[in-house]
Amino acid sequence: KMDDDGDIPQLSSHTLAALQEFYLEQQQREGMKTSQGFNQYSIGSIEEDWQLSQFWYSDETALCLAKEAVLAAGKGGRIACISAPSVYQKLKEQNGEDFSVCILEYDRRFSVYGEEFIFYDYNYPLDLPENLLPHSFDIVIADPPYLSEECLQKTAETIKYLTKGKILLCTGAVMEEQAAKLLGVKMCKFIPKHSRNLANEFRCYVNYASGLD
Repeated sequence: KMDDDGDIPQLSSHTLAALQEFYLEQQQREGMKTSQGFNQYSIGSIEEDWQLSQFWYSDETALCLAKEAVLAAGKGGRIACISAPSVYQKLKEQNGEDFSVCILEYDRRFSVYGEEFIFYDYNYPLDLPENLLPHSFDIVIADPPYLSEECLQKTAETIKYLTKGKILLCTGAVMEEQAAKLLGVKMCKFIPKHSRNLANEFRCYVNYASGLD
């Protein structure tokens, strides 16, 4: 009998309705955000996409890292955030006139931030726009999306290309040796927290005298 497609699971009308309601709510939430002129830079204004291995920092952590970046960059400094959008958002909230910042990110939802957004795929570490000159950033903050040697290695190429010297790396504790080898960074005492708990122990690493110890 042809019409007996038992192997194709059918969603019950109830499930379908629930699903549609969920999507509708999501659209309304997104729509509300834009119409209310909500703070587009607040953490969570763009929701985490776990498929992209995204985990936002807690508010306190993002603020702490943003403040550290501003201090490290100095007056009129340039800051690059690689795959660390929650730090970028906190930097923008600072309304600091005396530093500039750009965000290198794979997730194109962040293109709402206009010219400061640079599409970035760590698989092509030096595939960067021409106006991103080598060694043109006072500090580079990076949070490689995956805990793998390959991901850190490739992100490290980008970091070294962009920074004048200072590096603030956020990644798992298991990457300590690799990070030291690739970037000459040391683990700080400061322990970054995420808005949701991660399974892996997460740490910060720097290659300069920072306020994170």
